[in-house]
Amino acid sequence: MMIRSEIAAQFVLSPNVEARRGNMKPNMLILHYTGMADAARAIGWLCDRKSNVSCHYLVDEQGGIVQMVDENLRAWHAGVSSWKGENDINSCSIGIEIQNPGHTLGYPDFPSVQMQAVVALCKDVVARNDITPLRVLAHSDVTPIRKIDPGEKFDWHLLHRNGIGHLVEPEPIGGGSFLQFGDTGQSVEALQGMLKLYGYGIEINGTYDTVTQATVRAFQLHFRQEQADGIADASTVITLHRLLHAAAKFKIV
Repeated sequence: MMIRSEIAAQFVLSPNVEARRGNMKPNMLILHYTGMADAARAIGWLCDRKSNVSCHYLVDEQGGIVQMVDENLRAWHAGVSSWKGENDINSCSIGIEIQNPGHTLGYPDFPSVQMQAVVALCKDVVARNDITPLRVLAHSDVTPIRKIDPGEKFDWHLLHRNGIGHLVEPEPIGGGSFLQFGDTGQSVEALQGMLKLYGYGIEINGTYDTVTQATVRAFQLHFRQEQADGIADASTVITLHRLLHAAAKFKIV
């Protein structure tokens, strides 16, 4: 029996699906933007066998919800990715594509009507699959080297106010020391350790390398959106501390 959302208004099934590996059940929700000019083109691409991509749901600019893959099945939305040591994110997640042209095509704001639909869909998916707030993530969280979506304009605070996802109030940007590309030492190790503890797929090597820079940027895109530059300033580090402390109540971190 097909598992679907009752609030989806349209069904356009993608051929780019397969069984979830190892009979895994969805325990993670990954949010993307389409990065395409309009929803029609995005749907066409997600249904093209040559694209090798798909998603469970797409939310268009007017708030219309299209289901494209049965929740029982493995959609191809996350690609090479990692979270909490799990490297087959597609097999344990639901993927939602949100229509937005993305950074290469002007990156407009997400319309209010669209965001309200995203909230409603996320509530439905999270409740039905018992997905913890710590596992509602951005595409950029699980693959920071390759992706930056849904980006700094996406309203994670709106989702959090509606009981979706994990968030804390970010520390205001100010002075203080910072870490950046090329730095080495115990401070970098500590930063990498905190990012890894939260869930990011990062190696603790004591070098502020390309992966560390991209991971810090991914963290900022989700949790400190005012400035996502990949530099671990005091605001970033304090916000990360705060996030880990808040996560402890879920007994997962």
